[in-house]
Amino acid sequence: MRKFYEQLLENNKKWVETSLAKDPNYFADLAKGQQPPLLWIGCSDSRVPANEIVGAKPGEVFVHRNIANMVVHSDMNMLSVLDYAVNVLKIKHIIVCGHYGCGGVKAAMGHQSVGIIDNWIRHIKDEYRLHDKYLNSIEDETERFNAFVEINAKEQVYNLAKTSIVQNAWQNGQDLMLHGWVYGLNSGFVTDLNVTISSNAELDSVYKLDF
Repeated sequence: MRKFYEQLLENNKKWVETSLAKDPNYFADLAKGQQPPLLWIGCSDSRVPANEIVGAKPGEVFVHRNIANMVVHSDMNMLSVLDYAVNVLKIKHIIVCGHYGCGGVKAAMGHQSVGIIDNWIRHIKDEYRLHDKYLNSIEDETERFNAFVEINAKEQVYNLAKTSIVQNAWQNGQDLMLHGWVYGLNSGFVTDLNVTISSNAELDSVYKLDF
């Protein structure tokens, strides 16, 4: 256990040395501030590294991660990140990226209690209830699982569009586009789910806010 920890510190030293060898001003430039064009909302899964997936450098992606890449309207952590990204950093794009094989989505499809996370997974179960007719029509379990991963990512894009933060930005004429992706752990490729929203026109009227 101690050896693993010490190796992390050693790896950091090597990373600093390598980065400075490529660019002596690497860290000095990073310290000046950030103006990333993208907010990435992804899963906490350790196999889904946001920057590496899109080939981005440090400073180019603002990141929020949680179990199953959820956008929950009462999650102050997520809302704080979203508010800062939209109103301070003035990001242009938000990508909600799910991934096939997501443990949170899988747990939401079952009945086993897994602890306090049951309360978080309940939000995902609500989505299954909304799409149960379609999902239950898929006989193959893996295909049904993959379909639910995609549905979950799409629903989070719509949840973003429903927030007052995003709608206020659109009302003020801010360029902001929301996108839904799914990442393939076994391929490295992302799938664009073709759910891109740049106004609240696609929302049910009950969600549209007046400012």
